Amino acid sequence: MQAKQLSRRVFSASVAAPIILGAANKSGSKNPILGSGDHTYEAIHDWGELPANIKYGNCHGVMEDAQGRIFVHHTVNAASESSDSMVIFDAKGKFIKSWGKEFKGGAHGLHLQKEGNAEYLYLCDTKRGLVVKTDLDGREVWSIGYPKEAKGYEPGADGKLPKYSPTNLAVAPNGDVYVGDGYGSSWVNVYNKDGKYKMSFGPKGKEKGELNSPHGIMCDMRQGAAKATIIVADRGNARLQRFTLGGEHIEFLAGTVLPCHLHTHAKTGDVVVPDLGARVTLFDKEMKLIGHLGDDSASKWRETRVKPREAFTPGKFVCPHGACFDRKGNVFVAEWVEVGRVTKLRKV
Repeated sequence: MQAKQLSRRVFSASVAAPIILGAANKSGSKNPILGSGDHTYEAIHDWGELPANIKYGNCHGVMEDAQGRIFVHHTVNAASESSDSMVIFDAKGKFIKSWGKEFKGGAHGLHLQKEGNAEYLYLCDTKRGLVVKTDLDGREVWSIGYPKEAKGYEPGADGKLPKYSPTNLAVAPNGDVYVGDGYGSSWVNVYNKDGKYKMSFGPKGKEKGELNSPHGIMCDMRQGAAKATIIVADRGNARLQRFTLGGEHIEFLAGTVLPCHLHTHAKTGDVVVPDLGARVTLFDKEMKLIGHLGDDSASKWRETRVKPREAFTPGKFVCPHGACFDRKGNVFVAEWVEVGRVTKLRKV
Protein backbone atom coordinates (compact mmCIF):
# COMPACT_ATOMS: atom_id res chain seq x y z
CA MET A 1 0.00 0.00 0.00
CA GLN A 2 2.81 2.37 0.87
CA ALA A 3 4.56 1.72 -2.48
CA LYS A 4 1.33 2.48 -4.34
CA GLN A 5 0.94 5.79 -2.52
CA LEU A 6 4.50 6.74 -3.29
CA SER A 7 4.04 6.01 -6.97
CA ARG A 8 1.14 8.48 -7.08
CA ARG A 9 3.08 11.47 -5.81
CA VAL A 10 4.74 14.09 -8.00
CA PHE A 11 8.25 12.94 -8.84
CA SER A 12 11.39 15.02 -8.88
CA ALA A 13 15.10 14.40 -9.34
CA SER A 14 17.36 14.27 -6.33
CA VAL A 15 20.81 15.56 -7.18
CA ALA A 16 23.49 15.84 -4.52
CA ALA A 17 26.32 17.18 -6.67
CA PRO A 18 26.91 18.43 -10.22
CA ILE A 19 27.34 15.75 -12.86
CA ILE A 20 29.54 16.07 -15.91
CA LEU A 21 27.42 14.89 -18.83
CA GLY A 22 29.11 12.47 -21.17
CA ALA A 23 31.71 11.61 -18.50
CA ALA A 24 29.63 9.45 -16.20
CA ASN A 25 31.03 8.81 -12.73
CA LYS A 26 34.46 10.37 -13.37
CA SER A 27 33.85 12.65 -10.42
CA GLY A 28 32.48 9.78 -8.35
CA SER A 29 28.89 10.98 -8.68
CA LYS A 30 26.07 8.82 -10.05
CA ASN A 31 23.38 9.43 -12.61
CA PRO A 32 20.26 11.06 -11.10
CA ILE A 33 17.44 8.80 -9.96
CA LEU A 34 13.91 9.95 -10.78
CA GLY A 35 10.58 8.76 -9.42
CA SER A 36 9.85 6.13 -6.79
CA GLY A 37 8.28 2.73 -6.21
CA ASP A 38 7.39 0.91 -9.42
CA HIS A 39 8.27 4.02 -11.42
CA THR A 40 11.90 4.59 -10.53
CA TYR A 41 14.40 5.44 -13.27
CA GLU A 42 18.07 6.24 -13.74
CA ALA A 43 18.43 9.31 -16.00
CA ILE A 44 21.10 8.77 -18.68
CA HIS A 45 21.36 12.07 -20.53
CA ASP A 46 22.80 12.38 -24.05
CA TRP A 47 22.20 8.69 -24.70
CA GLY A 48 23.38 7.23 -28.01
CA GLU A 49 26.77 7.42 -29.75
CA LEU A 50 26.41 9.77 -32.69
CA PRO A 51 29.06 9.56 -35.42
CA ALA A 52 31.22 12.65 -35.87
CA ASN A 53 29.46 13.71 -39.09
CA ILE A 54 26.00 13.97 -37.47
CA LYS A 55 24.96 16.75 -35.13
CA TYR A 56 21.43 16.87 -33.78
CA GLY A 57 19.03 19.64 -34.55
CA ASN A 58 15.88 19.70 -32.44
CA CYS A 59 15.03 16.12 -31.43
CA HIS A 60 11.32 15.72 -32.03
CA GLY A 61 10.50 12.01 -32.02
CA VAL A 62 11.76 8.69 -30.69
CA MET A 63 10.44 5.13 -31.17
CA GLU A 64 11.56 1.48 -30.76
CA ASP A 65 11.04 -1.20 -33.42
CA ALA A 66 10.49 -4.95 -32.99
CA GLN A 67 14.25 -5.56 -33.15
CA GLY A 68 14.83 -3.27 -30.18
CA ARG A 69 16.39 -0.55 -32.34
CA ILE A 70 15.82 3.08 -31.35
CA PHE A 71 14.80 5.59 -34.04
CA VAL A 72 15.36 9.31 -33.44
CA HIS A 73 13.88 11.98 -35.73
CA HIS A 74 15.62 15.38 -35.61
CA THR A 75 15.72 18.55 -37.71
CA VAL A 76 19.53 18.46 -38.34
CA ASN A 77 21.88 21.05 -36.89
CA ALA A 78 23.29 23.73 -39.21
CA ALA A 79 26.78 22.56 -38.24
CA SER A 80 26.07 18.89 -39.11
CA GLU A 81 28.12 17.46 -41.98
CA SER A 82 25.39 14.91 -42.68
CA SER A 83 21.86 16.04 -43.55
CA ASP A 84 20.25 12.77 -42.42
CA SER A 85 17.27 13.42 -40.12
CA MET A 86 16.62 9.82 -39.00
CA VAL A 87 19.24 8.21 -36.76
CA ILE A 88 19.03 4.54 -35.71
CA PHE A 89 20.78 2.97 -32.71
CA ASP A 90 20.88 -0.50 -31.23
CA ALA A 91 19.51 -1.05 -27.72
CA LYS A 92 22.89 -0.19 -26.18
CA GLY A 93 23.14 3.14 -27.98
CA LYS A 94 25.55 2.07 -30.72
CA PHE A 95 24.96 3.89 -34.00
CA ILE A 96 23.67 1.63 -36.80
CA LYS A 97 22.75 3.93 -39.69
CA SER A 98 20.96 7.11 -40.73
CA TRP A 99 18.80 8.39 -43.59
CA GLY A 100 16.19 11.05 -44.37
CA LYS A 101 17.92 14.03 -45.93
CA GLU A 102 14.59 15.16 -47.38
CA PHE A 103 13.22 15.81 -43.88
CA LYS A 104 15.99 18.23 -42.88
CA GLY A 105 14.45 21.24 -41.17
CA GLY A 106 10.97 19.72 -41.05
CA ALA A 107 11.43 16.39 -39.23
CA HIS A 108 8.75 16.29 -36.57
CA GLY A 109 6.13 13.57 -35.99
CA LEU A 110 7.26 9.96 -35.70
CA HIS A 111 4.99 6.91 -35.40
CA LEU A 112 5.97 3.26 -35.83
CA GLN A 113 3.25 0.77 -36.75
CA LYS A 114 3.27 -3.00 -37.23
CA GLU A 115 1.13 -4.09 -40.16
CA GLY A 116 1.01 -7.84 -40.73
CA ASN A 117 4.57 -9.11 -40.61
CA ALA A 118 6.13 -5.75 -41.45
CA GLU A 119 6.71 -2.46 -39.65
CA TYR A 120 6.31 1.01 -41.10
CA LEU A 121 7.15 4.56 -40.10
CA TYR A 122 4.69 7.43 -40.41
CA LEU A 123 6.47 10.78 -40.48
CA CYS A 124 5.26 14.38 -40.31
CA ASP A 125 7.23 17.10 -42.05
CA THR A 126 6.22 20.53 -40.76
CA LYS A 127 8.38 22.40 -43.28
CA ARG A 128 6.98 20.79 -46.43
CA GLY A 129 3.49 20.12 -45.01
CA LEU A 130 3.69 16.38 -45.65
CA VAL A 131 2.75 13.10 -44.03
CA VAL A 132 4.92 10.27 -45.36
CA LYS A 133 4.68 6.52 -44.83
CA THR A 134 7.96 4.64 -45.27
CA ASP A 135 9.47 1.28 -44.49
CA LEU A 136 12.14 1.13 -41.77
CA ASP A 137 14.85 1.97 -44.30
CA GLY A 138 13.12 5.16 -45.44
CA ARG A 139 11.63 3.89 -48.71
CA GLU A 140 8.39 5.77 -49.34
CA VAL A 141 5.06 3.91 -49.53
CA TRP A 142 2.84 6.98 -49.94
CA SER A 143 2.70 10.64 -48.96
CA ILE A 144 -0.11 13.09 -48.18
CA GLY A 145 0.13 16.79 -48.91
CA TYR A 146 -2.26 19.70 -48.33
CA PRO A 147 -5.78 18.50 -47.31
CA LYS A 148 -7.57 20.35 -50.11
CA GLU A 149 -10.58 18.00 -49.84
CA ALA A 150 -11.32 19.15 -46.29
CA LYS A 151 -13.85 21.95 -45.80
CA GLY A 152 -11.68 23.67 -43.21
CA TYR A 153 -8.98 24.25 -45.83
CA GLU A 154 -10.98 26.00 -48.51
CA PRO A 155 -9.53 29.34 -49.74
CA GLY A 156 -10.60 32.43 -47.82
CA ALA A 157 -12.18 35.55 -49.27
CA ASP A 158 -8.69 36.75 -50.14
CA GLY A 159 -8.00 33.57 -52.07
CA LYS A 160 -5.37 32.40 -49.61
CA LEU A 161 -5.35 28.85 -48.26
CA PRO A 162 -5.47 28.24 -44.49
CA LYS A 163 -2.13 27.26 -42.98
CA TYR A 164 -1.29 23.55 -42.83
CA SER A 165 1.64 22.08 -40.88
CA PRO A 166 1.10 18.52 -39.55
CA THR A 167 2.87 17.68 -36.30
CA ASN A 168 2.02 14.05 -35.45
CA LEU A 169 -0.40 11.22 -36.10
CA ALA A 170 -1.98 7.99 -34.91
CA VAL A 171 -3.20 4.85 -36.66
CA ALA A 172 -6.54 3.20 -35.82
CA PRO A 173 -7.23 -0.59 -35.83
CA ASN A 174 -8.71 -0.41 -39.35
CA GLY A 175 -5.65 1.44 -40.67
CA ASP A 176 -7.18 4.92 -40.68
CA VAL A 177 -4.58 7.64 -40.09
CA TYR A 178 -5.40 10.56 -37.78
CA VAL A 179 -3.18 13.59 -38.51
CA GLY A 180 -2.94 16.50 -36.09
CA ASP A 181 -2.46 19.85 -37.86
CA GLY A 182 -0.73 21.20 -34.78
CA TYR A 183 1.16 24.09 -36.34
CA GLY A 184 -1.49 24.93 -38.89
CA SER A 185 -5.26 25.28 -38.54
CA SER A 186 -5.78 22.93 -35.55
CA TRP A 187 -7.92 20.30 -37.26
CA VAL A 188 -7.43 16.55 -37.01
CA ASN A 189 -7.65 15.17 -40.55
CA VAL A 190 -8.46 11.50 -41.07
CA TYR A 191 -7.33 9.33 -44.00
CA ASN A 192 -7.79 5.67 -44.85
CA LYS A 193 -4.93 3.17 -44.91
CA ASP A 194 -4.06 4.20 -48.47
CA GLY A 195 -3.83 7.90 -47.64
CA LYS A 196 -7.24 8.89 -49.05
CA TYR A 197 -9.09 11.67 -47.18
CA LYS A 198 -12.14 10.67 -45.11
CA MET A 199 -13.11 13.36 -42.59
CA SER A 200 -11.91 16.04 -40.17
CA PHE A 201 -12.76 17.13 -36.64
CA GLY A 202 -11.99 20.21 -34.57
CA PRO A 203 -11.96 23.17 -35.33
CA LYS A 204 -9.76 25.66 -33.44
CA GLY A 205 -11.20 26.75 -30.11
CA LYS A 206 -11.28 25.97 -26.41
CA GLU A 207 -14.71 24.38 -25.96
CA LYS A 208 -15.24 20.62 -25.84
CA GLY A 209 -14.51 19.04 -29.20
CA GLU A 210 -12.43 22.07 -30.23
CA LEU A 211 -8.65 22.11 -30.41
CA ASN A 212 -5.76 24.53 -30.22
CA SER A 213 -2.59 22.96 -31.62
CA PRO A 214 -3.42 19.23 -31.70
CA HIS A 215 0.31 18.62 -31.45
CA GLY A 216 0.31 14.90 -30.64
CA ILE A 217 -2.22 12.10 -30.91
CA MET A 218 -2.65 8.46 -29.88
CA CYS A 219 -5.11 5.70 -30.69
CA ASP A 220 -5.98 4.19 -27.31
CA MET A 221 -6.59 0.46 -27.77
CA ARG A 222 -5.98 -0.63 -24.17
CA GLN A 223 -9.62 -1.76 -23.88
CA GLY A 224 -9.41 -3.66 -27.16
CA ALA A 225 -9.79 -2.62 -30.79
CA ALA A 226 -13.59 -2.56 -30.58
CA LYS A 227 -13.43 0.13 -27.87
CA ALA A 228 -10.61 2.17 -29.40
CA THR A 229 -10.62 5.93 -28.90
CA ILE A 230 -8.41 8.85 -29.94
CA ILE A 231 -6.54 10.93 -27.35
CA VAL A 232 -5.26 14.28 -28.59
CA ALA A 233 -2.46 16.28 -26.98
CA ASP A 234 -4.39 19.56 -27.20
CA ARG A 235 -1.27 21.56 -26.40
CA GLY A 236 -2.54 25.10 -26.92
CA ASN A 237 -5.36 24.39 -24.48
CA ALA A 238 -3.00 22.76 -21.94
CA ARG A 239 -4.96 19.51 -21.83
CA LEU A 240 -5.54 16.06 -23.24
CA GLN A 241 -8.86 15.42 -24.96
CA ARG A 242 -10.46 12.04 -25.77
CA PHE A 243 -12.59 11.47 -28.88
CA THR A 244 -14.46 8.61 -30.51
CA LEU A 245 -12.96 7.31 -33.75
CA GLY A 246 -15.64 9.39 -35.46
CA GLY A 247 -14.33 12.59 -33.89
CA GLU A 248 -16.94 13.09 -31.15
CA HIS A 249 -15.74 14.54 -27.84
CA ILE A 250 -15.77 12.13 -24.88
CA GLU A 251 -13.82 13.79 -22.07
CA PHE A 252 -10.96 16.03 -20.99
CA LEU A 253 -7.97 14.55 -19.16
CA ALA A 254 -6.06 16.75 -16.71
CA GLY A 255 -2.45 16.52 -15.54
CA THR A 256 -0.40 18.13 -18.31
CA VAL A 257 0.80 21.66 -19.05
CA LEU A 258 2.03 21.58 -22.67
CA PRO A 259 1.48 17.97 -23.83
CA CYS A 260 3.36 17.10 -27.02
CA HIS A 261 2.52 13.45 -27.66
CA LEU A 262 1.58 10.13 -26.00
CA HIS A 263 2.87 6.57 -25.95
CA THR A 264 1.57 3.45 -24.20
CA HIS A 265 3.52 0.73 -22.41
CA ALA A 266 2.48 -2.49 -24.17
CA LYS A 267 2.31 -4.56 -20.96
CA THR A 268 1.28 -2.25 -18.12
CA GLY A 269 -0.92 0.15 -20.05
CA ASP A 270 0.89 3.14 -18.55
CA VAL A 271 1.09 6.23 -20.75
CA VAL A 272 4.06 8.60 -21.03
CA VAL A 273 3.50 12.20 -22.14
CA PRO A 274 6.43 14.45 -23.03
CA ASP A 275 5.32 17.74 -21.49
CA LEU A 276 7.12 20.60 -23.24
CA GLY A 277 7.07 22.67 -20.04
CA ALA A 278 10.11 20.87 -18.63
CA ARG A 279 8.75 17.56 -17.37
CA VAL A 280 7.71 14.06 -18.40
CA THR A 281 4.26 12.97 -17.21
CA LEU A 282 3.12 9.42 -16.45
CA PHE A 283 -0.46 8.12 -16.32
CA ASP A 284 -1.69 4.65 -15.38
CA LYS A 285 -3.90 2.42 -17.55
CA GLU A 286 -7.00 4.30 -16.38
CA MET A 287 -5.39 7.66 -17.24
CA LYS A 288 -5.01 8.58 -13.60
CA LEU A 289 -1.98 10.74 -12.94
CA ILE A 290 1.02 8.85 -11.56
CA GLY A 291 3.37 11.82 -11.47
CA HIS A 292 5.95 13.97 -13.20
CA LEU A 293 9.57 13.02 -13.85
CA GLY A 294 12.46 15.50 -13.91
CA ASP A 295 10.07 18.39 -13.29
CA ASP A 296 11.73 21.77 -13.85
CA SER A 297 8.59 23.62 -14.91
CA ALA A 298 9.24 26.47 -12.48
CA SER A 299 12.50 27.30 -14.27
CA LYS A 300 13.09 29.58 -17.25
CA TRP A 301 13.20 26.56 -19.54
CA ARG A 302 12.51 28.51 -22.73
CA GLU A 303 15.75 30.37 -22.15
CA THR A 304 17.65 27.27 -21.05
CA ARG A 305 16.80 25.31 -24.21
CA VAL A 306 19.16 27.42 -26.35
CA LYS A 307 22.03 27.39 -23.87
CA PRO A 308 25.07 25.05 -23.78
CA ARG A 309 24.83 21.74 -21.92
CA GLU A 310 26.60 23.23 -18.91
CA ALA A 311 23.42 25.20 -18.18
CA PHE A 312 21.29 22.04 -17.98
CA THR A 313 20.56 20.60 -14.53
CA PRO A 314 21.24 16.84 -14.34
CA GLY A 315 18.05 14.94 -13.63
CA LYS A 316 15.87 17.78 -14.91
CA PHE A 317 14.20 18.05 -18.32
CA VAL A 318 14.22 21.20 -20.41
CA CYS A 319 11.78 20.70 -23.32
CA PRO A 320 10.54 17.09 -23.71
CA HIS A 321 8.98 16.75 -27.15
CA GLY A 322 8.85 13.01 -27.89
CA ALA A 323 8.89 9.96 -25.61
CA CYS A 324 8.33 6.22 -25.77
CA PHE A 325 8.56 3.08 -23.66
CA ASP A 326 10.78 0.27 -24.86
CA ARG A 327 10.07 -3.42 -24.35
CA LYS A 328 11.86 -3.46 -20.97
CA GLY A 329 9.88 -0.57 -19.55
CA ASN A 330 12.63 2.00 -20.01
CA VAL A 331 11.58 5.42 -21.28
CA PHE A 332 13.34 7.34 -24.05
CA VAL A 333 12.84 11.12 -24.17
CA ALA A 334 13.71 13.38 -27.13
CA GLU A 335 14.02 17.09 -26.39
CA TRP A 336 13.44 20.32 -28.32
CA VAL A 337 16.73 21.89 -27.31
CA GLU A 338 19.80 23.27 -29.09
CA VAL A 339 21.63 20.94 -29.69
CA GLY A 340 19.00 18.14 -29.47
CA ARG A 341 19.15 15.63 -26.64
CA VAL A 342 17.97 12.07 -26.04
CA THR A 343 17.68 10.82 -22.47
CA LYS A 344 17.21 7.18 -21.50
CA LEU A 345 15.26 6.66 -18.29
CA ARG A 346 16.46 3.21 -17.30
CA LYS A 347 13.90 1.42 -15.14
CA VAL A 348 15.48 0.38 -11.81
